[in-house]
Amino acid sequence: MQAIKELKSELSIFEELESEVRSYIRSFPVTFGKAKGYTLWDTNGKEYIDFFAGAGALNYGHNPPEMKEKLLSYIADDGISHSLDMATKAKADFLKKFKKIILEPRKLDYKVMFPGPTGTNSVESALKIARKVTGRDLVIGFTNAFHGMTLGSLSITGNSFKRFGAGIPLHNGVAMPFDRYLGDDVDTVDYLERFLEDNGSGVALPAAIILETLQGEGGLNTANEEWLKRIEQICRRWDILLIVDDVQVGCGRTGPFFSFEPAGIQPDIVCLSKSISGYGIPMALTLIKPKYDLWEPGEHNGTFRGHNLAFITAAEALSFWETDAFSQEIIKKGKIVEEFLVNLINKYPELQGEVRGRGLMRGIACDVKGLAEKICQHAFEKGLIMETSGPNSEVFKIMPPLIIDHDGLKRGFAIIEASVKESLNK
Repeated sequence: MQAIKELKSELSIFEELESEVRSYIRSFPVTFGKAKGYTLWDTNGKEYIDFFAGAGALNYGHNPPEMKEKLLSYIADDGISHSLDMATKAKADFLKKFKKIILEPRKLDYKVMFPGPTGTNSVESALKIARKVTGRDLVIGFTNAFHGMTLGSLSITGNSFKRFGAGIPLHNGVAMPFDRYLGDDVDTVDYLERFLEDNGSGVALPAAIILETLQGEGGLNTANEEWLKRIEQICRRWDILLIVDDVQVGCGRTGPFFSFEPAGIQPDIVCLSKSISGYGIPMALTLIKPKYDLWEPGEHNGTFRGHNLAFITAAEALSFWETDAFSQEIIKKGKIVEEFLVNLINKYPELQGEVRGRGLMRGIACDVKGLAEKICQHAFEKGLIMETSGPNSEVFKIMPPLIIDHDGLKRGFAIIEASVKESLNK
């Protein structure tokens, strides 16, 4: 009882002053004070294993030492912190390294745009340039998509709760069924193509098609490679720009640096944010094929698009990608997670579970109302941070920092299984 009183007292300042819009604090109702690697500690010293990774913003873990050292040194030397889009050494170093380590080995040719420092800023800039290039206003998105919380991004987001928060009608976006949305026997690319071919469909030729190869917030729905290739073919046939939103599933989350690499497609525009800074510092990129980089100077700008502290850590984070060893390690760990989840649904059929995801973004969709949320709640009480996803919060999601070791995975797995048992009252 005393511990509960102390906890309430510790959180009272947030209840008193912070907006009701606060969300994650309700799922994880403690005050965190320290974090390292894949572990956090609250102000009372309780340890938590992180299977959340800042919603994908901490792929390299909390306070990665090499990045921290570079950042502290840069600040100590009075390096430029804020510069709008002026030239700085920090930006130049990042661009050179990004070209050498990421773009050139993958034979990708993109201009790098620095929008505002969040994922939705990247998406907004992508939508604007697609409309500018094509002269069309419609953008096609997909069911269960999530692209951000600003108005343009919400117009192509599927979640009705998030869309309702806009307070106004959302225009110029049309949702088409994602891969397997209509069942395993329906090829939804055929459905989309029919709408584009038929002059009576009511759907105009769009400026762009935007997609996530793996819908993180939408329920871990994974598009297969053939489906992605066919979407790209449609874009080429109809002169539609293909935008891939890699904000959450890029930077190695599925194994390769870009989630679309295994499909062999080359999007016209790529949106990156979350883990691109490597350290959890706000940063976003919009990658644009050079022929579509038709911006006028200052046509899309923002005060914090030149975040030099993020450039420092982002450049260091690219060191993980100098060889394919890190990527292969992620894929192996992902298989370990998949094996655990498959065993879990076989052992506990009451979950009515379906294993979903790729790489180190995996989970179980539970066909029992409220069960995934209950499992996450019990896991938190036992020292594991994990969130739900899906339109009805029906999926519990395993998304640890990519640097997690096997011991961390095993300890997390043990907590999840204990939480499943408790939630099923076994």
